Amino acid sequence: MSTKDQRRKQLARAKWERQQRRRAVRARRSRLLRVLLSALLVIVVAGGVTALVLVNQDDEDPAQDAAAAASEEPTTEASDPPEDPCAAPAEGEPSGDQWEEEPEMTVDTDATYTMALSTTCGDIEITMDASVAPRTVNSFSFLAGEGFFDHTRCHRLVTEGIHVLQCGDPEGTGAGGPGYTIPDENLDAPEIADSVYPAGTVAMANQYDPTQDQGRDTGGSQFFLVYEDSQLPPDYTPFGTVTAGMDVLQTIAETGAAPADPASGNTAPYATVVIDEATVSRSEGD
Repeated sequence: MSTKDQRRKQLARAKWERQQRRRAVRARRSRLLRVLLSALLVIVVAGGVTALVLVNQDDEDPAQDAAAAASEEPTTEASDPPEDPCAAPAEGEPSGDQWEEEPEMTVDTDATYTMALSTTCGDIEITMDASVAPRTVNSFSFLAGEGFFDHTRCHRLVTEGIHVLQCGDPEGTGAGGPGYTIPDENLDAPEIADSVYPAGTVAMANQYDPTQDQGRDTGGSQFFLVYEDSQLPPDYTPFGTVTAGMDVLQTIAETGAAPADPASGNTAPYATVVIDEATVSRSEGD
């Protein structure tokens, strides 16, 4: 007959095994979600239709995962998030202003423009080419001038499959925008012809669904910054290049991303990336 001490140990062991089984199931679900998200290989604004272009090939048995986990030594239930490398955001909230129509063209299509992002993690400078993406650059110039990007959080960091930081949503969920849309531009750019967006590329998010060929010309205010070469089809307007602050992006990426939010599917960066202020200016010499 078991002693009280033996019984206590048996109960503790059984509890630990149940925790390990639950942990293994959660881990498998998280892996499956990451594989599916990476397989999409698209950047979309929430609310658009997304298409699964690859099927998950992971045929491991969850029961085997649980058994393997139970055979290991006990570990802590969950690790703490990494230390946030960024400063506290400046006081203020996104304006959330909305417009019914795309702004009137005011940029010089023969000029180069610079967008400066003052973020909680450091300064990022983006050179924008109005000659290849005039309506996109014009829209960013307008929105920055209206303070639209100020106090907005970069809501999505992708670290598997593709390597991008997505920003520009006043709601911070992936569902927000300025109220109007702009057309796709520069999709025939030679630098993305091989379906690779090179590190440093800045491009528009949209709602394009390649399986249905629907959702063209749905860009708004959300954009993504590529911090490592990423395999993506040429469906997202490339309109700029990071000319300063790649080290800031690398720091954000190295800090990692949280598990996907069940509601939005976003994998938010652990780093608190907030655009305190965004400005656009015409580059000198143009």
